[in-house]
Order: sequence, then structure tokens, then C-alpha cells
Amino acid sequence: MVIAIDGPAGSGKSTTAKFVAEKLGFIHINTGAMYRGIALKCIQEDVNIENVSQLNNLLTHTEFEFSRESGSALFMDGVDISTEITSVQVTDFVSQVSAISEVREKLVQYQRDMAEGIDVVLEGRDIGTVVFPNAEHKYYLVADINERANRRKKEMEAKGEVVTLEEIAFEMKERDRKDSTRKHSPLKKAEDAVEIDTTGLSIEEQVNRIVEIVNKTIK
Repeated sequence: MVIAIDGPAGSGKSTTAKFVAEKLGFIHINTGAMYRGIALKCIQEDVNIENVSQLNNLLTHTEFEFSRESGSALFMDGVDISTEITSVQVTDFVSQVSAISEVREKLVQYQRDMAEGIDVVLEGRDIGTVVFPNAEHKYYLVADINERANRRKKEMEAKGEVVTLEEIAFEMKERDRKDSTRKHSPLKKAEDAVEIDTTGLSIEEQVNRIVEIVNKTIK
């Protein structure tokens, strides 16, 4: 079974997807982390993303794996990059990388291969529309921009990063604009997705709403 959870940054999809997978005994695949991984590798190897040859070479020689033992830890080429991909530098760069058709085509196929034959929860921005348009369950999470910014601010402060709420809100709005207007696989709600407004909801409430719906179909 495939459960697709989409939504903009700060809507709660990553944490919700992780706990939905845990409750159901499914595998959690954070597709956004994979795009961040490619952005990180481009930075590390000083790859010019406008050079198709360089980019294709990098994509061909990149392997991802999500650890079952350590939750949603992402390994790229055998190295845990879960912390590195949350840096400001990667965050500022990932929209440019994820808008490139070659990157999206490669990672979409990678995500489909990873989910082949298993019960999985995938979250991102185009899971229900592009990666798995025939997913058995589709959810689209939204939230008020101020709440989304507050959530991100707490995450950043926990890592010792200091940034104002206004700066985060501005960056989120800009990311939303880029993601929803890009030519390839734009951020949008699938027509048959269940929309959940997570404003004011706890993670537990978000998770339970999805798990209850899924369990009804399983029974």
C-alpha cells in the first residue's frame, strides 16, 4: 500500500508521515530529503547545476537509503546526511535543484523503485500528483503561514540557529511561490487528496486522522 502525504514546508508532513509509518508498520520515505541530498552533494562537489553532463554524472553515482533502525535517517552513498541537509545553505539552494527536470526524473524513478512491493508512506510535494498518482491514500497538509513559520523557527533554534519569524515567513512564501509555479512537478493538491489543515492541531491529532482513515479501508 502507498500512502502519499504532500504539502508545503512547515505543514507538518514530515513528522506526521514518520509517525503514521510507525503506527502502521510501514516504511517512511522522505522524498524532500532526497532532493536536499542532491543539493548538498552539488555544493560539496562544486557541481554547476546548469551543466547537464556534470549533473547527470552526479545523479548516476548517487545512492540513497533510509535507515529502518534509526527512524527516517537518510544515508547518501553510505553516509548519514540527515543533519547536513537541514543547513541554511542547502535550504536556500534546494528549490533551484528540485526544479531541474533531470533531477526530478531521476529521483521520481528512484522513489518508485524504493517503494516497489512494500507498504510505504511517502511525503513530499508531488507524491500524489506525479510519483504515485494511483496511490491508495492521498493527503494534502496545509497550515497558516504564521504557524508554519513558528514551527520552523523552533526547529532552527533547537539547532542553535538564530533567525526572525519575519525572515522565515518571507522565505517560506518565496519557497511556496517557486514550488507551485515551477514547470516540472509543481506543488499542488491532487484532485482526490484529503486536505487536512494542521493549524492548531497537535502531531498526534494529525497522525490519528490519517491512521483512522487508513485502518477503516484495511478492515
